[in-house]
Parts: sequence; C-alpha cells; structure tokens
Amino acid sequence: MASTDPTPTTPGSGGPEPAATARHVIVVPPEVPMVSLLGTRDELLRVLERSFKRADVLVRGNEITVTGSVGEVALVERLVDQMTAVLRAGQPLSPDAVERSVAMLRAQAAGTGDDRPADVLTLNILSSRGRTIRPKTVNQKRYVDAIDEHTVVFGIGPAGTGKTYLAMAKAVQALQAKQVNRIVLTRPAVEAGERLGFLPGTLTDKIDPYLRPLYDALHDMLDPESIPRLMTAGTIEVAPLAYMRGRTLNDAFIILDEAQNTSPEQMKMFLTRLGFGSKVVVTGDVTQVDLPSGTESGLRVVQDILEGIEDVHFSRLTSTDVVRHRLVSEIVDAYGRWEDARPREQRDQRPQRRNR
Repeated sequence: MASTDPTPTTPGSGGPEPAATARHVIVVPPEVPMVSLLGTRDELLRVLERSFKRADVLVRGNEITVTGSVGEVALVERLVDQMTAVLRAGQPLSPDAVERSVAMLRAQAAGTGDDRPADVLTLNILSSRGRTIRPKTVNQKRYVDAIDEHTVVFGIGPAGTGKTYLAMAKAVQALQAKQVNRIVLTRPAVEAGERLGFLPGTLTDKIDPYLRPLYDALHDMLDPESIPRLMTAGTIEVAPLAYMRGRTLNDAFIILDEAQNTSPEQMKMFLTRLGFGSKVVVTGDVTQVDLPSGTESGLRVVQDILEGIEDVHFSRLTSTDVVRHRLVSEIVDAYGRWEDARPREQRDQRPQRRNR
C-alpha cells in the first residue's frame, strides 16, 4: 500500500555530503475520509507541514507523498498511521492532538518515550453530556493508568495539566461502575489574600467559593439535576479539609485538591482517613503555595516521606502537559526560569501576611 524510494545524493564540491533522502507514498485506506485526516481547510495538513519542515508533503486523492530525510519521512509515515488509527477508533482529530502526536513520536525516536499516540488519544475515561473525557498527553495517560493501578496517587504539576479534572473523571467512572459507593471531594480553605472572616454569609457561604472548582467539574461530568440528589444522599460529598478529621472513609473515591496548601500535619491527617475499599488521589502545584510564611507545604514534604512505599504512586506533570491556552505552558516555563535564577535564600523567603 505504500512504497519507499531512498534517493542517493551526490556530494557537492568542496562541501560535506548531504544526508540521504527518501521518497515515500502513503496510501490512505478508502474507509478513512481524507477531510477527517487532513482537517477542514487542510488545517491538520498545515500542522504536519509546520512540524516537518525538512520534508515535502504532497497530497493527491488518497495518496500522500513524502520526500525528505530518511528520519523525517519515517516519522511522517508513523504520524499518518497513528492519525488513521485514531480516526478508525471513532475519535476526531484536532490540531492540538496532531501536535502532541508529533511530540510523542519524536520522543520515541529519541529513545525517551514508548507510548503510541493512538493509545493515548483513544483512552476514553468518561462520556457525558455529548463529550468524552480522555487524556491528551503521555504523562496524563500515565497518571490515569496509575489511578487504576494504585490505592494512593499524587498528581503533582502546574496549572492546566488536568490533575483535578482527570481525577474527577476517574471518580465518577468508579462510582458509575459501582467500584465505590461514594465520592468525597475536599480542599483546604486557604486563600491567596483575603481571610474567610471577611466574606459575607454563613460558614457554608464562606466555604463554597473554595470548593467551586470541584462543583464546576462535577457539572461537566454529571447531569446537573442529579447532583443535588446525590449530595443529599451522601453519594457525593464536597467539604473543606478540616471536616475530614476523625473520620474513616470506606468504599470511597477520595480526592484532595490544592494539596500544596496543606501543612504536613494536615496531609498526615488526610491520608490516615483511608479505609477499606477506598482510593485516594491527591493533586496540587508546589509552585503555588498560599500558606503563611514559615509553614511548610505538606505536598512538598510527603514526597520525601512516602516515595518508594508500595501502592503509593507519584505522577509528575510538566508544562508540556498543559491543555489550556498555549500561553499557559509558556507562562509556567517563564516563571520556572525566573524562580531558578533567583538566589536560594530569596526562593525560600515568603512574604509575611498581615493580621488585620
């Protein structure tokens, strides 16, 4: 169905011998629509061309002819094969998915990765309200796989890497599959600026803003009309971390979000709530700690304490796993460079908060 035609090159006089080139014809199966493979107005083809600037890509009918260096031509062939596999699985392709697929294939070629893009992009976690939730990067897939395989999982990474959202999807999936009897979602009520006492209303009114991201994720994954009923029945519980003390949680999927804002004592208290038949996922970003000066982050400390313990897994996500706007990844990297460039004593110093 495809042919490769290595084309030897002739060295130029007085210059280095150019790399060997190859010509490869990829025949797309008739059951795969070319418009799905190339994108509306060829937007996916444009991504492919930008990603492989040392290769020429020509499309005629259902044939894609690639000419360029042997390595680039081989990568384009593998990319088209993976894109075809995704479409055959019934999943759509987007420019972002193609860009991430290229990154995965280049990591494979460099020997730093072994995950097939089609395996990552077709791993469906949850389908709800006309949309499907699935990992979009290799590290996200490994994070999701770790939740399946371990009792306690820590998802650590910057904003926008899907730590909480994917954990929530796995929790809802486990509840629907009757693997657990309830979902418990919790966060520390620590704020970047104002104090709880300055917010109007009852204690519940004051706490709700800190739990709002968890409610928002629930509304993405469940019928909004069913959420009050499930919460009234205790099947889903959303509560601040302080409410976890003294409890034992059996047959539950428990998520601690914003865990960087726990103290070491709070982290220990939370982890020891684990009961039989339960699973725990802890998520947080150690670069965004809002604790008062002098208070150590429980999420930073726990990595040294629990690393290597059986059935406890640490999944670390990076700026390459950010699935928000492209600028979010660049912002995360820029702050990381700025932080690394500061003297260590300045990095460890946090501004004092005023008690008003």
